[in-house]
Amino acid sequence: MTVSCGSLAEVRANIDRLDRIIVPLLAERAGYVTQAAGFKAERSAVVDVPRIEDIIVKVRALAEETGADPALIERIYRAMIDSYIAFEDGVWANTHPAP
Repeated sequence: MTVSCGSLAEVRANIDRLDRIIVPLLAERAGYVTQAAGFKAERSAVVDVPRIEDIIVKVRALAEETGADPALIERIYRAMIDSYIAFEDGVWANTHPAP
């Protein structure tokens, strides 16, 4: 729930407060992405399009349930997923021996 702020400083303080919550969650997500790389025998499995689309469907529904803009949430998640894919690809390359 967004609280009405009386100043730009208050808006920024609330954004900073949320960032202190969000960053640890992103770090936790990265830990699971790291684990996922270990379960994938082939590098091509790092990009799982059906899984990506499943996530998008779910987060759009969550956005609608919470009154957020589904298109905004989808754009954020697609950018985040792209970043995690690049991260996981690096993890995969570092943990799987070259043929």
